[in-house]
Amino acid sequence: MVKKLDIKDRDQVEKINELATQTPYEVWLSTDTLMLDARSLLGLYALIGKRVNVVTEDSVDPRSLDRLVDKMS
Repeated sequence: MVKKLDIKDRDQVEKINELATQTPYEVWLSTDTLMLDARSLLGLYALIGKRVNVVTEDSVDPRSLDRLVDKMS
């Protein structure tokens, strides 16, 4: 499952990382050229100013992913 997200600043990166570590499933962020584990704080800083795809397994409830991405915004 995939949702779009714009990463604007450092505070948002830290919030994304915190939320990803709390989920019972893996959360990945991807661009055209990278795919990063959202639990890897250092890698997330490279995504500031970019539009990314929030990627999870297809088995994740779509409403759960929607709520997660809303919290990440």
